[in-house]
Amino acid sequence: MNQDNINNPNTLSLSYADRLWHAWQADPASVPAAWRDWFAAQGGAAPGSAEYRTSGDAGDRALDDQNKVDQLVRNFRVRGHGIARLDPLREPSPAPPELTLDYYGFGEADLDRVFAAGTLSPGDMLPLREILRRLQATYSRFIGVQYMHIDDLQVRLWLQARMEPTENRLELSPEMQRRILQRLIDAEIFEEFIQNKYLGAKRFSLEGGETVIPLLDLAIEQAGRQGVEKIVIGMAHRGRLNVLANILGKNPRRIFAEFEDADAEQFLGYGDVKYHLGHHSDWTTLHGDVVHLSLCFNPSHLEFVGPVALGRVRARQDRIGDARHEKSLAILIHGDASFIGQGVTQETLNLSQLAGYECGGAVHVVINNQIGFTTDPHDARSTRYCTDVARMLQTPVFHVNGEDPEAVAQVVALALDFRRAWRRDVIIDMYCFRRRGHNETDEPAFTQPVMYEAIRRRPSVRAGYLDRLTRSNHVTLEMAEQMAVSRREHLQSTLDEVRDTRQAAGPPVERKRVLGPVWREYQGGPEPGGPPVLTGVPRRQLETILQSLATVPAGFTPHRKIERLLEQRRAVARGEQPVDWAAAESLAFGSLALEGHPVRLSGQDSQRGTFSHRHSVLHDARTGAIHASLQHLAAGQATVETINSPLSEVAVMAFEYGYSLTYPEALVVWEAQFGDFCNVAQPIIDQFITSGETKWGMLSGLVLLLPHGMEGMGPEHSSARLERFLSLAAGDNVQIANPTTPAQLFHLLRRQVWRTWRKPLVILSPKSLLRHPECVSPLDELAEGAFQPVLADPGAPDPAGVARILVCSGKVYYDLLEERRRRGRDDVAILRLEQPYPLPASALIEAVARYRDGTELLWVQEEPANMGVWPYLRYRFGERFLGRPLAGVCRPEAASPATGSAGAHKIELALLMDRVFGPLSGPGLITGAWGA
Repeated sequence: MNQDNINNPNTLSLSYADRLWHAWQADPASVPAAWRDWFAAQGGAAPGSAEYRTSGDAGDRALDDQNKVDQLVRNFRVRGHGIARLDPLREPSPAPPELTLDYYGFGEADLDRVFAAGTLSPGDMLPLREILRRLQATYSRFIGVQYMHIDDLQVRLWLQARMEPTENRLELSPEMQRRILQRLIDAEIFEEFIQNKYLGAKRFSLEGGETVIPLLDLAIEQAGRQGVEKIVIGMAHRGRLNVLANILGKNPRRIFAEFEDADAEQFLGYGDVKYHLGHHSDWTTLHGDVVHLSLCFNPSHLEFVGPVALGRVRARQDRIGDARHEKSLAILIHGDASFIGQGVTQETLNLSQLAGYECGGAVHVVINNQIGFTTDPHDARSTRYCTDVARMLQTPVFHVNGEDPEAVAQVVALALDFRRAWRRDVIIDMYCFRRRGHNETDEPAFTQPVMYEAIRRRPSVRAGYLDRLTRSNHVTLEMAEQMAVSRREHLQSTLDEVRDTRQAAGPPVERKRVLGPVWREYQGGPEPGGPPVLTGVPRRQLETILQSLATVPAGFTPHRKIERLLEQRRAVARGEQPVDWAAAESLAFGSLALEGHPVRLSGQDSQRGTFSHRHSVLHDARTGAIHASLQHLAAGQATVETINSPLSEVAVMAFEYGYSLTYPEALVVWEAQFGDFCNVAQPIIDQFITSGETKWGMLSGLVLLLPHGMEGMGPEHSSARLERFLSLAAGDNVQIANPTTPAQLFHLLRRQVWRTWRKPLVILSPKSLLRHPECVSPLDELAEGAFQPVLADPGAPDPAGVARILVCSGKVYYDLLEERRRRGRDDVAILRLEQPYPLPASALIEAVARYRDGTELLWVQEEPANMGVWPYLRYRFGERFLGRPLAGVCRPEAASPATGSAGAHKIELALLMDRVFGPLSGPGLITGAWGA
């Protein structure tokens, strides 16, 4: 039968009889003989027409019953998953009425009546009993599929064509069945061995969910056949050691050495627990393809590694020019409780189809233990499935019983093919159980006694699959036992080697370098000494970039206010105006791109800029067409992307962190709408960005651009929480800068790329200073020099006449400068600390040394006393700073960073200035309650 005619989208709302009639009209030979005869008997009348109905009750009943069968088929597609045998521990749910024959008025006598079967068996007429059997086998056996929420008809038809003719089963060769068995044996023996050798040690066992090992094996093999060259895996701690050993190929010697913990002295203040560690290796498929595997390091924050892994995948795709996103793949392994419970899951899924973040589709695998620590599903979610959050996407969810490895194999094949065909995420929800407690020291029967009694009686997945294979004569018990014995012996000999080495006081097990080849030219550790990296750009090149930024395509009509901005850029290029903040940033980006360094800036409203200052993407005022000037500087330049992110901090910051891990030569920037909002992503800052090198040896050059400044905008639009970053700063793990001139920003951004020392960089960026008439720089300051961590007083009062030295950081400098002029205080010098961390002690000493001994030294900040730099200075230096008594002027300590009253802000600023320029009372904090 002509399938194109039967499935003509223009007739899909009609019944099968209607569609068959249309096919008969186009080509009578394409319709089964029984239907040809029927239509001929009706004189060619269309089903449902007046002429057709006059043929009698028998015709009407046939048409009505066919429609009922059509409804049955559709209802199985929509709801069949609800009665599938998914849960290894429980019987399936009873069938709802619409999945029973009684609901449609069919009885025993109707089972042998034939009906059009549609895509169940294209072109065939099947007995009702066979239609029902096929529906149950396809949608309600050990696989349940949710896909009818997908709007695109072609996607639904694609899935039906791959599930219904095969009844959702994959025919596996005996060789592949034995491979699956070997993987199950490897997984089970590994857990059993560690349980026996390290009784009570935490490992977050995979027992009960061992099928995830053959699942990953099959996924990697199929991805390799599809041309994937690199797979990045993100997962939490459940089963991580098993995945490390049996998928990533991490030497068990290293895993056992971590359990033995014999080299503890190496890890004083360093490292992470063994079930958080990552690894990378090469996998050679059965067809000879080589796939590089990389398992991301992950803290205990379960789902937060997902967007990190996606960022790594996208970075590699961008590096190699893989615009179709075919050569790299993310596999994200979740727990059931965390997938539905943690909001970062939704944020991550939301990135999947956004141009700035899409990776060609990730494969999500949920290890569904049906419990979260001690919490049952009915207490953990308001939905039926833990994966229901994923139905926000136009993508299928495959639920599968993890005790049927061959059903899992079918789902893996479907998922990988779907991802390749449609470039979308796909979800595999593998039902299993957790044989032990949350960790190996827990007693789960305290809270789930019935569940764990059922688990206690349950044989392993390996045992069940082995029984199946022995009954089919594909494997013998002796063969399987030899597989297990070989694996045990290998693990035992490896453990003996580790312990023998320890007893002989031999060398410690060598730690594998975690950084890939792209990091060969970069290093971490302490900040290197020596002269600063010169980051100036020849003036002529800067002028050329400015002219390009001010040029739009022929016929492009900018907004009239944007035209004024373009003219300002031309004036800067002509030397008629100084460089403002936005121009300096664009010049840094453009010059890096011309030098071959890609630039990626991502954040909320970043294309225009929160404060309408950037305008990196212009919009035609008449047509809405866009023009990104930084992408059109010169042929052969590197890319410059400015991306408007979704309204998310956690997933987007994590994505950019992951991107920076794979693209060290690029400038990767995440920008907060206001600096205050970065605290929404605090786990990414704490667990990844500032501690990733110390815990895992991972380097990152990610830049956080955080608008900061007390300007009367209220508690949530004032502070980037500088004090929090300083509290996380240790061992030169991060750079924190608060630049006060456009030239400083220019050199700072370029230094981040041109230094081979790679550390995250936190920049407190301005708001009101974006348009401050004094916050400008001559173009020559960008053409020469380097970033200066300390800026001397440009007013240069006579050092001999200076009675007080003010040291400050950030916007407050301009408040102090204005107040000094107003009061005529030439006896006050103002120094700027542009880089609070790593603290540039030698530069500060040199700046202060110009002034005579005994000169009063005062730290000034606009933040409250328990915030900003002041607590850090007191912690580091006590009452003396740079060899002088240390006093500070701040706003009084407060629970909230700023007042919500613009008028109160002005009063506070005036009081602050009075204290700065008033008499000192000695070292310590010169502040108290306002009015005190």
